Amino acid sequence: MSAELLQSPLHDRHVALGAKFAAFGGWDMPLEYAGGGVLKEHAAVREAAGVFDVSHLGKARVRGAGAAAFVNSCLTNDLGRITPGQAQYTLCCDENGGVVDDLIAYLYGDDHVFLIPNAANTAEVVRRLAAAAPPGVTVTGEHREHAVLAVQGPRSAEILGKLGLPTAHDYMSFDSAVLGGVSLVVCRTGYTGEHGYELVVGWDDAPAVWDALIAAGVRPCGLGARDTLRTEMGYPLHGQELTLDISPVQARSGWAVGWSKPAFWGRDALLAEKAAGPRRQLRGLELTGRGIPRGHMRVYAGDALIGETTSGTFSPTKKVGIALALIDSAAEVADGDLVDIDIRGRRTEARLVKPPFVTPSVR
Repeated sequence: MSAELLQSPLHDRHVALGAKFAAFGGWDMPLEYAGGGVLKEHAAVREAAGVFDVSHLGKARVRGAGAAAFVNSCLTNDLGRITPGQAQYTLCCDENGGVVDDLIAYLYGDDHVFLIPNAANTAEVVRRLAAAAPPGVTVTGEHREHAVLAVQGPRSAEILGKLGLPTAHDYMSFDSAVLGGVSLVVCRTGYTGEHGYELVVGWDDAPAVWDALIAAGVRPCGLGARDTLRTEMGYPLHGQELTLDISPVQARSGWAVGWSKPAFWGRDALLAEKAAGPRRQLRGLELTGRGIPRGHMRVYAGDALIGETTSGTFSPTKKVGIALALIDSAAEVADGDLVDIDIRGRRTEARLVKPPFVTPSVR
């Protein structure tokens, strides 16, 4: 392990479980565990319940009079659509409409918003918000003050309920709770397409909560399964489907933009792109035969180069290769059409489809 990589508060637990580690966003995180690997971990989440240590995710807090209004004037989605106790997926864009990061905003009140950005982008999101904050509003990075454990799968509510945790709150809402004397926040959020929860807990308290979850029968899952699960859902990953060069309009994430808001970062550029129509858009590809696509592979319609994959993997649920790709809007192709992906020099047939690749069960 590189000395520069950070470790989660559960690192020793992962080592004891025989985890294989990988660098992700500057952190040394479990990719998969001994005794099953990605395929069994993926199946556990689709069929029962799995727990992911996602403590590498960033955390930041915005407080002060008008904090929610300030955040709303910066990030794309409209916080006015939700009420305290609810969460919202949103985007931090630059002035050109490029995506600095995608994140979840937890609304506590008019004067308090908690943010969970991606690991590698936390410092930049905090920097941008702090630089723009008006007097009386503070933006504080709390990256290593909180751990996040994602319990995902159709049995997640049953298992958390047996531990005495709240599970009945609506999708994209959160509630405070106590487990074994440990205070935590139970959020009805996740990144797998399954009914699930994310537990935000103090950094030093994370091992006790992890142990309780494992003892309750939740299978530990690594970032490998997290990626196959999110790709099956067509969920974007920052750095692949969302970047400074890939706008939310191109990534089909315009639903996370409050188009009628008077102000948010990148508003003018995004409104102009929406009106003109994006030059490319995110589409799904499902292989018709054998092969596993990856990111940055060329996509062809006949002899014409029409785009490039952004993510690709083997779908454990569908038992085929799947990919997300940016396809030129000028290309005369529609969902259901056959195209080719250049997989390491070999043209491999795939069908254009509209994600998700599997039926979501988040609610």
